[in-house]
Amino acid sequence: MDAKKVISGNYGFAYDVDGNWLTNVTKVEANIEIGMEEIKLAGTRWLGNKTTTLKGSGSLGGYMVTSEWIEKMAQVTDDMSSPFVTELVVKLDDPESFGAYRVRLKNVTFDNIPVVNYEVGSIVENEFTFVFSGYEILDAIRPQ
Repeated sequence: MDAKKVISGNYGFAYDVDGNWLTNVTKVEANIEIGMEEIKLAGTRWLGNKTTTLKGSGSLGGYMVTSEWIEKMAQVTDDMSSPFVTELVVKLDDPESFGAYRVRLKNVTFDNIPVVNYEVGSIVENEFTFVFSGYEILDAIRPQ
């Protein structure tokens, strides 16, 4: 293995649905939980498994620069408004690696609103947790 090809998180980027680089974002995580049902099989003691559901969830963390995203998420607190739904594109693009890796997260809905969070003497950071349904790999990393 060529150690220079290991991807550095320093080259991670997050973009909103309009393609704006979210410069204050310092970490992103997205996972898909696979739900399975156990299936009893004839002629064996082994249980089979059938995939029945998928659930996407993740988090977005970074420095607080504006309250724009909090305001967008807060629209759900008005009884007459629907939740803020968006898309995120996350990109890892270390110039020494094999290439860019971009993922588009679809139907992103935030599941908590960090109204206020600070500590005297510290930089203010926020973490937004979300759920999503659907994703697309836009660029894949492949050895050259």
